[in-house]
Parts: sequence; C-alpha cells; structure tokens
Amino acid sequence: MTPAREDPSNVLSRSALQAFDNLNGSHPGFRPAHAKGILLSGTFTPSAGGSSLTSAPHLHRASTPVSVRLSDFAGIPAIPDNHADASPRGIAIRFHLAAHVHTDIIAHSVDGFPARTAEEFVEFLGAVYASAAATAHPTPVEAFLGAHPAALAFVQAPKPFPVSFAAESFFSVSAYQFTSGAGAIRYGRYRIRPDGAAEYLDAPTAAAKSADYLFEELRERITREPVRFRILVQLADDGDVVDDSTVHWPEDRPQVEFGVIELTAEVPDNQAEQRHIIFDPIPRVEGIGSSGDPLLKPRADVYLLSGRRRRAAVAQPGGSRA
Repeated sequence: MTPAREDPSNVLSRSALQAFDNLNGSHPGFRPAHAKGILLSGTFTPSAGGSSLTSAPHLHRASTPVSVRLSDFAGIPAIPDNHADASPRGIAIRFHLAAHVHTDIIAHSVDGFPARTAEEFVEFLGAVYASAAATAHPTPVEAFLGAHPAALAFVQAPKPFPVSFAAESFFSVSAYQFTSGAGAIRYGRYRIRPDGAAEYLDAPTAAAKSADYLFEELRERITREPVRFRILVQLADDGDVVDDSTVHWPEDRPQVEFGVIELTAEVPDNQAEQRHIIFDPIPRVEGIGSSGDPLLKPRADVYLLSGRRRRAAVAQPGGSRA
C-alpha cells in the first residue's frame, strides 16, 4: 500500500517551527517566537472612517471587548527587554464578537517583513542558524541577504528600544481586503499607533534598564490609567502591490482612522491564558478578507500548530507552568 502523502502545508508549518526551535531552543508551553508577553483586556471603539471602510461587525457596534497581547520577539521566555533580539515587538488584538466568535489583528514594530513566502522565510531562519558556527565568508545569512534585498532592508531597519509598550508603533505584515456595506472594495494595511507620540531610548539608556523594564512599566501604568492605541488603515492606491508583504507603499497614501483600543487591566491567570489563546492572521469575518498574500495561510497554519503544541505541553505531566 502506498503511504498517504502528508499535506504540504503541514510539512511547511513543522519546518517553520523547527527552524525557530533551532534558533531559540525548545521551550515547551511557550510560543516559538514572541515567547515573552503579557495579555491585557479592554474595549475597542470604532471610528467613522472604519465604519465606512468595512461592514465587519465590530465597526458597527458602540464597542467590542478585546484581548491584546504585547510581546518581545524572540522565542526565549526570559529574553531581556533591552536585548537586540527582543525586537521587533509584537501586538496581537482579539475582537470578541460573540461566544466563540472573534477576529484578530497581528502586527509588529517594523514596517516590513524579510520574505514574500513562508518557504523563503524558513530559508532565511535556516541561514541565520547555519551562520552561528560559520567561519568562512560569506556566511549563509550573508549570502541570503545578498540575494534577497527585502530581507537585507528588514535586517537593517532601525529597531529602537521603546520607552514603553504604550509608546510603540506597530504595522501589520500583510494587506487585507476591506469591503464596505455598499460593496466598495479597498485594500489596506493596519497601523497601530500609541495614543501619544512614539518614544524611544538611546542605546546607553536602554542598556541601563532592567531586563523586564517594559513589562514592569506597563503593569505599573495600567494600574493608574488606561493604555490607548489608535488603529489606522493605510490604503493602497490603484496599481499598488497588495499581495507582497515586502513591498512598501508610499507614505503619502491616505490613512483612515479605524478605531481606538483602551486597555484597562491585566488578564487574570495571565500565563495560562497566554498559553491557551491562539491568534489568527486570517480575519475570517464579513467585510475583511485576504489580499492574496501567500504568507497568510502558512502563518495561520503555524499559529495553529504552535498553539496546539503549547497546550499539549502544559497538559502533559510535568508540562511547563511558568
């Protein structure tokens, strides 16, 4: 009997997880990237611009409950906040539409991505790993960056240390298709801005901070005042490429106010809730759909596989409880 052929998407998802594990080590019960995080709760209030852009339900209600996870990049649970590998920071927003019904936004603090496809991204991670012990030049990652200008631009992009998570900006990797109630279609990318100005530390000041300075500051801040973010959508113009995460649109493209998030509390049983929640880069909601970006489905597959692995590790005797 001929053995059943494994779904190629499963192979790709497992390859991506293994590539992250090679770089960061295995940390059962934690995400392979953005392992160090905090989960907050609050509300989303839509703006008129967002309501006219899409028929999605959370844009046509007075407010919607949200869960928001803020995180450092690396798949190392104890990475210092002031370590270079802690960037790009991440934000994941869940809009709770009804019981067991939700849609998410996922973004990070660099406006761009190093690869157009998941296969290319796995190749990039493999080159980084292979270069750790390389002595000859060009190293595998040097060769990869030399052949992939978008990856080189991402690596060289400034990644400053924020004063606070509440003073950081975030950008969605993929563009999405927004459909209004009247059927008008526009493409756009999310931009998530702090309520005030983005603020960053210089290198010596960041180096002098504690290893958990971002999380300590956020926990203290939210006990005395809400943490607010503005969600905007940068709209593509006719002719702009909408299905390639490595392509930037000109800064003069219009930005529509989508809505405001106000976070008021740390979620109880925070670590357990972080392990349980599985975010999804595919919206899966009326009025917001895929732009055709080839990263979307593989990213969703990796998030799901990672989440199942995380939950299984905790369920096993001796599983991670930290």
